[in-house]
Amino acid sequence: MAWLLLAHLGAALLGPFLVRAMGRDAFYLLALAPAATALWTASQDPHALASDPLIGSVPWIPAFGVELSWRLDVLSWVLLLIVSGIGTLVLAYCARYFKDTEPGLGRFAAVLTAFAGAMVGLVVADDVVVLYTFWELTTIFSFLLIGHYSDKQASRRAAMNALLSTTAGGLAMLAGLLMLASRAGTMSLAGIVASPMWSDGGPFLLTALLLVLAGATSKSALVPTHFWLPGAMAAPTPVSAYLHAAAMVKAGIYLILRLGPVIALAPAASWTVAVLGAATMLVGGWRALRQWDIKLLLAYGTVSQLGFMAAIAAIGTRGAALAALALLIAHSLFKAPLFMVVGAIDKKFGSRDLRCLNRTWRQAPVLAVIGVLSAASMAGLPPLLGFVTKEAVLTALWEGGTGHRALALALVAGSILTVAYAWRFVVGAFGPGSAEPPAARPRITPGFWGPPALIALGTLALPLLAGPLETLLHGYADTVPDDGAVVHLALVPHVGIPLLLSGIAIAGGALLALGARPMAALQHAVSPQTRGGALEEWLDAEKSFRRLLRATDRAAVAVTGVVQRGSLPYTLGTMFMVLIVLMVPVAARIGALPDNLVPFFSPAEVGILVIAVLGSIGAARSRRRLRAIMLVTVTGFCSALLFLMWGAPDVATTQVLVETILTVVMVLVLRRLPLHFSRRPLKSDQWLRWSIAIGTAVVLCSVALVAAGARVDEPFGPGLIETAYTIGGGHNVVNVALVDARVWDTMGEISVLLVVATGVASLIFVTRREQRIARVKDIERPQPVWRRPDAAALPENVLAFDVRPSSADGNRWRTWLSAGLTLAPERRMVILEVITRLVFPLMMLFSIYLLMAGHNDPGGGFAGGLVAGLALTLRYLAGGRYELSEAAPVQAGLVLGTGMGIAVLTGLVPVALGGGVFDSYVATVHLPVLGEKHVASALVFDVGVYLVVIGVVLDFLRSLGSQIDRQQEAELDAR
Repeated sequence: MAWLLLAHLGAALLGPFLVRAMGRDAFYLLALAPAATALWTASQDPHALASDPLIGSVPWIPAFGVELSWRLDVLSWVLLLIVSGIGTLVLAYCARYFKDTEPGLGRFAAVLTAFAGAMVGLVVADDVVVLYTFWELTTIFSFLLIGHYSDKQASRRAAMNALLSTTAGGLAMLAGLLMLASRAGTMSLAGIVASPMWSDGGPFLLTALLLVLAGATSKSALVPTHFWLPGAMAAPTPVSAYLHAAAMVKAGIYLILRLGPVIALAPAASWTVAVLGAATMLVGGWRALRQWDIKLLLAYGTVSQLGFMAAIAAIGTRGAALAALALLIAHSLFKAPLFMVVGAIDKKFGSRDLRCLNRTWRQAPVLAVIGVLSAASMAGLPPLLGFVTKEAVLTALWEGGTGHRALALALVAGSILTVAYAWRFVVGAFGPGSAEPPAARPRITPGFWGPPALIALGTLALPLLAGPLETLLHGYADTVPDDGAVVHLALVPHVGIPLLLSGIAIAGGALLALGARPMAALQHAVSPQTRGGALEEWLDAEKSFRRLLRATDRAAVAVTGVVQRGSLPYTLGTMFMVLIVLMVPVAARIGALPDNLVPFFSPAEVGILVIAVLGSIGAARSRRRLRAIMLVTVTGFCSALLFLMWGAPDVATTQVLVETILTVVMVLVLRRLPLHFSRRPLKSDQWLRWSIAIGTAVVLCSVALVAAGARVDEPFGPGLIETAYTIGGGHNVVNVALVDARVWDTMGEISVLLVVATGVASLIFVTRREQRIARVKDIERPQPVWRRPDAAALPENVLAFDVRPSSADGNRWRTWLSAGLTLAPERRMVILEVITRLVFPLMMLFSIYLLMAGHNDPGGGFAGGLVAGLALTLRYLAGGRYELSEAAPVQAGLVLGTGMGIAVLTGLVPVALGGGVFDSYVATVHLPVLGEKHVASALVFDVGVYLVVIGVVLDFLRSLGSQIDRQQEAELDAR
């Protein structure tokens, strides 16, 4: 079934291009994806699916047992046929509903097609995570479709209401599904339903089931979340006909039916949904009778019918399951055509106000027939499918216990309202009104009435096939516990109480329709909107929802003002305090530290630890920023010594190099910061900070010790020693692991370095990312850089000089560095220039050595790149920004991009050679002096890492060094 989803995905991606090329006729091509799904579904034998469901799966996240699994049984077969069949006709209907000039039509076509694919995935998904994924995809797509008219506030508000309401329910559903999956030991929804855990019951399962049903009720717009569905009528009518009649709102009913075999085992959950469903049916029907907009009338009618379906589906008995699934089919077949008819009326007659429409049946007789037929089925009039299914519902309830009969009476009251608002729709849409009929008969093409007519035919045809339909639906109903009730789908019902209740519903609805004016007066008299005040605020669901959002916003502002003050110490302190508070109960439960704890292996460790502690305390107490940075560096070097003592020279080398380069970077940053930290005169503030710091240290150390002592498996490290040589071709296990076994981790790390370098440079280079590299040879008569503010007091012979002196006395101006003369004389350090001149080539050679030797000895591309970066740093510190340009006359971005490109190609080239991504190869070469050597392809990847690290350091030196130099020099000139 994966090809069904891929077909919808491909059609959605092509949608904007097809609309651009073909206009609205592109919807006919897009309809081929759901049409193919409908044909494939129809070709499956539902009777065979009842005993042998079609099952398939593809591993997705094996570590968590998540699979792209699907299951096609009778229930999903029915829903898939509805979703794809009506989706095909709705897309065809769009081809005539919209104009070619409709703004955003391409996006709308893509989203609607993608929504159809998401519904396909939802009804066939078996894994709970996959089910939730498609569930939320339908939420997102519905948000985009409802908000199609983004220039209208009503559309934006309706889209947001729908998104927040259904997303909140979806998160509750996810929590419930994961709880059930954890208890059942399987992520399969079918496996959860079939699990023997339900025989035990208990509060855990009840809570999980209620959470799942919370998602179902919010998706199907049951009270108290019913308000979002009428607001969603701000969407184009095809959206209402598909999402809010036949597809998305059915997802909640589908989930209730899917849990049907177990929902009766939790009476609290079953009756909660049943009561909510009955209340929704009454509220929706009551509100429908007050609507003048025929689309809103149908919207509240949909709310009412969803409550009807949820109430019977939640009963969880064999007869109720049969009746609920039949009612779901009937609702899809009469409600989708009704919305399409309203869309045609709106487009052709320019109004949806039932007071303004006047005898439209004369101008559009075909639409009138479709509308009257569908409304009669909605009202439950014989011999239509709505009557057959409603009779089955009342039979299933009446043959149950006392509670079921009470529910039946509530649903009869809702059915009375249904008959009344169905009549109100028919008379308002097609009967006499106050407006004058149009002088010319509007042209309504078959493209407008054809799709609703095809759907409405099912309302007429299926009652004649009630027997075969009942047999088919038993494939699902037989999976639900049998309570002894005998329920049939029959065109000619059995004479009894259910038939009498149907007659009462029809007669009561007729009386309400005849007494429309007294009923309207009664509704006006008892309506909270008439009274106004607090009563209206609390009883209006949408206003209550908006009030809740405003309260949430106010609470968020208040909390943000308390915990987010823009102070880094305050933010860190809050985080650390939360960490301490969370770990206290965990520590109390764990108790003592592991018995195999060894304090230290060598007395030298204690000395190093004392130095590190003193350094950290000194850094915390220091008021000078530079002193604090140097003391922090001491703690880093102490860590490197510990790594070295524990036999990790690679890690120790990297630690030393990283600490050194970070110290340089922080010192460069200090040039734009005050010399001292701000004072903290309050003793209580100091004690609080020390308490948080010490508490955090104790917590982190304890976690590390407990985690280390909780090992139950053998360490993985020893197994890498032999593997590093036999597979990776190197003796240095650390380096082989980084560039071979865990190459994806390293790839991610250098990508992070690339992002960090870009971010730092973007903060400094306000105007342009890449600055022109100024070389010494490009300078005519420069002003020396880094001149002192009091330079005017210096002798002229000290200040005036030329970096390119005449040949006559040029020797006396020669310097140890290429750009030494660009520095102001008072800023030069000749000893540092001499040291740099001697050490720089050695450092670069050493960096190359580390790069080449890293596969077998301590080193590697990361360490080599850091050494090369430190060499460039030394050139910059000794000779300034022009010296840095002489040492590296290339853009940092070029070096970064080259290194990243080499790393990526290292992973792709093996694929071109028939291997896998980042596969390693080892070649043996014979060198004249060195003899036989083994060269691994991972060395090329290490070269990429080497260049990325150099590019990062160069970027830091250019942004935090050279660019800040220019800024400070400009500030001095301004003075």
